[in-house]
Amino acid sequence: MDTLFKKSKKQFFAIFSFLFLSFIFCTNTAFAADAEKIYKQNCAVCHSLGKNKLTGPGLAGIMTRVPSEQWLFDWIKNNKAMIAAGDPYAVKVFNENNKADMTVFASTLSDDEIKALVTYIKAPPAPKEEGPTTPTGDGAKVVAEEGVNPLAVLIGIIAFLIVIVAVLRGVRHSLKNLQNEKMGLPEEEAVGPWTELKAWIYTHKRTTTVIILIITGGLLTSGWYALKGIGVYADPETEAVYHPDQPIAFSHKIHAGDNAINCQYCHSGVERSKTAGIPSVNVCMNCHKGISTGKLEGGTAEIAKIYAAAGWDPDKGEYNKPQRPIKWIKVHNLQDFVFFSHQQHVKVGKQDCAACHGEVKEMTTVKQVQPLTMGWCIDCHRKTEVPGMKDNPYYESLHKKLAEKYKGQPITVDKMGGIDCVRCHY
Repeated sequence: MDTLFKKSKKQFFAIFSFLFLSFIFCTNTAFAADAEKIYKQNCAVCHSLGKNKLTGPGLAGIMTRVPSEQWLFDWIKNNKAMIAAGDPYAVKVFNENNKADMTVFASTLSDDEIKALVTYIKAPPAPKEEGPTTPTGDGAKVVAEEGVNPLAVLIGIIAFLIVIVAVLRGVRHSLKNLQNEKMGLPEEEAVGPWTELKAWIYTHKRTTTVIILIITGGLLTSGWYALKGIGVYADPETEAVYHPDQPIAFSHKIHAGDNAINCQYCHSGVERSKTAGIPSVNVCMNCHKGISTGKLEGGTAEIAKIYAAAGWDPDKGEYNKPQRPIKWIKVHNLQDFVFFSHQQHVKVGKQDCAACHGEVKEMTTVKQVQPLTMGWCIDCHRKTEVPGMKDNPYYESLHKKLAEKYKGQPITVDKMGGIDCVRCHY
């Protein structure tokens, strides 16, 4: 009995150690994620983690510039107090950055959060060159929603179940031997879980076969749906959307919604080209030469990024700086073997942009809200009536034939060949 107890104790200690280390790993991961979230929410608008200066200086190598880590902590907590107290380095930083006011975080961040932020700034994660490749291979990243780490939950559940099974097996064996001792029978030796499992399988062949078939069917079904979802970055049913971070937080709600700027002012190719086109920074400067402050929090800093890209000096009112391209991340991607024309849908088909892109006028940075799968497009072609066919001489003979063929039915896109394979794949 003592030998059995010692063996079970060792197994329990090993399992407990595994569970404890898994918890520590997941906790550290969550701590790093929280620090990154604090940085993005409070600092990323004005500071980059590299050497590039935005509204404030880049944070790369900051520990070699500031007097101490404690100084950096105090600066983040209440920089205005340090400047008012005449701290030499604080005054120097303030003057070097055009005396721009920095947010005081004493009331919004706790000391522990500021410490986590300082640790994150000291050693930020290495920037990734690219995220998961999109259908067009442009390397745009898929932004995962923040929340519970499913891997951590799975590890915790498995470890918990292992502990429960090990304890129950030990208890069962101990009770069995107590019963044998009471009945004068010899004590049974402990049997390993694998040996016990093999014995159970041998005596329950039919049940084992059914379990294997169910597991195999479940894995095949899961694999089918996983493969089916490759390249699909939006699911209206689950509200999972592709919403990448853009280099400039351009708000469509402010521009297309509040200010009612026509989509075609910026996307000028939508009525005369296959692609809608991404506006050049010069289009932005048409308005922002005279608009340097934004309505939203951080908007002024985002406009400053436009100036940096255009090489515009707002103080002197001239282009006297080097230009830099804006590396926009494409949101709506179709595979290379799919033909789609914006002109055909917007100009001829008279479709509203929201049909495919959602209510962009209510969005800040654009997100993909429709799956853009073949099934979704075919379903749209089966429901959408062809506009202007009766009044367009180009369609006169075609409309006459279709009206005779589909008497009393609306002429939808599929009835004039809109779901033929060669329309989109050729």
